[in-house]
This record gives sequence, C-alpha cells and structure tokens, in this order.
Amino acid sequence: MTTDSTPHDPRPLPPVVVPTTNGSEKRKQRGVITRVLVYVVVAHLLAAYLYFLFDVAAKH
Repeated sequence: MTTDSTPHDPRPLPPVVVPTTNGSEKRKQRGVITRVLVYVVVAHLLAAYLYFLFDVAAKH
C-alpha cells in the first residue's frame, strides 16, 4: 500500500495584504485637516479675546 503524502512545511505563509479602495484614507486625511483648521481658528479667537481683555484692562 503506497500513499502519496507531501512533507509538512512548518514555515507559515506570509500574510496577504489586501488594499482597500473605498477612500477611507482620504476621508481621514480630510478630517484631520479640518480639525487642525478649526483648532487654529479657535486658538486665534481665544488669543484675540485675551488680547482685547488685557488691552481694555490696561486702559482703565
């Protein structure tokens, strides 16, 4: 009785990387850019408020 057996290869196969094409990376990048712009605008508004607050306080 003969069996056709192949030797067992103990090395695992490398993982297969499947690229996504749904545009989620562009959406994330756009979200980061939007968030940074909002933070910059809010920081400038806060700085302007503090500047005018100290400016008014200095005149009195």
